[in-house]
Amino acid sequence: MTATTARADVDGASGALAFASEEDALRARFYGLIANLLAAPPDAAMLAELAHLEGDESDLGRPLGTLAAAARETVPQAVAGEFHDLFIGVGRGELLPYASYYLTGFLNEKPLARLRGAMRALGIERGPSVKEPEDHIAAIFDMMAGLISGRFGQPAELATQKAFFTAHLADWGPYFFRDLEKASAARFYAPLGALGGTFIAIEQAAFGMVE
Repeated sequence: MTATTARADVDGASGALAFASEEDALRARFYGLIANLLAAPPDAAMLAELAHLEGDESDLGRPLGTLAAAARETVPQAVAGEFHDLFIGVGRGELLPYASYYLTGFLNEKPLARLRGAMRALGIERGPSVKEPEDHIAAIFDMMAGLISGRFGQPAELATQKAFFTAHLADWGPYFFRDLEKASAARFYAPLGALGGTFIAIEQAAFGMVE
């Protein structure tokens, strides 16, 4: 099966996606939403969809509601400029959203090699149009969504999901989302930082109960 990766450019398995439960479908949607927003700035249609999301007083509901409010208060050009300042910049953006950078201080290091090995073992291939390293945060979130949904074949067992999450996301993702929430250029993206950090914490707690 082919899949991924940076900037959410994915070639997945064809056919309908299968979920073990409604909870897994919701998890995959959260992974996919966060991946898409970190892969590229949202256009007007996506901002309109985000604006209609409803938050609540749950741990995920609060940042989701804040993100929806931020979507209602911005326009695509403003978000595109923010995305550029955060992740692209002149030379580099304010943040470098790569596992290798967060774990070693350099790009294209051992975390990327380990991720590529895991991708081979799971039958996930880099999409032909992808130019960025596979350890981009959007790519890893997209791969998690695919493992849950079965986009790369059958839905992965929870133990497989846990192993991938633990090896390639858990040890640096929280720090990235903390930095995103506090980044000086982040306005629309600040609530996404809060949402991503909360979601990772929930996933980590749930995986802690999986043997």
